Amino acid sequence: MRTKVLLVPGWRDSGPDHWQSRWQARFRAFRRLELAPVDWAEPKREVWVAALAAKIAELGAPVVLVAHSLGCIAVQHLPPAALAPVVGALFVAPADPANREPLADFAPVPMQRLPFVSKLIASSDDPFCHADRAHAYADAWGSRLTLLDNVGHINAESGHGDWPEGLKHLETLRREIDWKTEPRGGIAPPRTPRTAL
Repeated sequence: MRTKVLLVPGWRDSGPDHWQSRWQARFRAFRRLELAPVDWAEPKREVWVAALAAKIAELGAPVVLVAHSLGCIAVQHLPPAALAPVVGALFVAPADPANREPLADFAPVPMQRLPFVSKLIASSDDPFCHADRAHAYADAWGSRLTLLDNVGHINAESGHGDWPEGLKHLETLRREIDWKTEPRGGIAPPRTPRTAL
């Protein structure tokens, strides 16, 4: 079964030039987390998590999350039941809410292994998250890390408009998920339980 893609923007939403918005315009099947303008500008963890859980439930399995910045952290705060339909995630430039006062409601960040395959794309000079923090996230969440050299926050402002390299990461992830979730010999592979490190 072909996976469904849910785009999860970060603080202040993703504008029209952001790669998430461009992907949504290009691929009509992609869905997106929607919030009220005030909720994007003044992020509250409870609001974001509830909206994200509802959207995942609405789409149903199998869902692949494509999260940017604070959106990556919102995913980590989802309860295990809300993550049940999720089969994979691409985390891009995750934020460190401890470094930004407007994001403080999302701290501390859960450091638990995720029950699905995931990739984390980060930058060595991201102003929202130091490289060592990105490494810690990847290790804790069980994500494969790709650390790019000096590319900023991987958004429109850092020159990542269409971001074709990101699409390649997403397609590689989806192919891996399709392979892992397709039953072989009538038996599907077991999923790793979500447990604290």
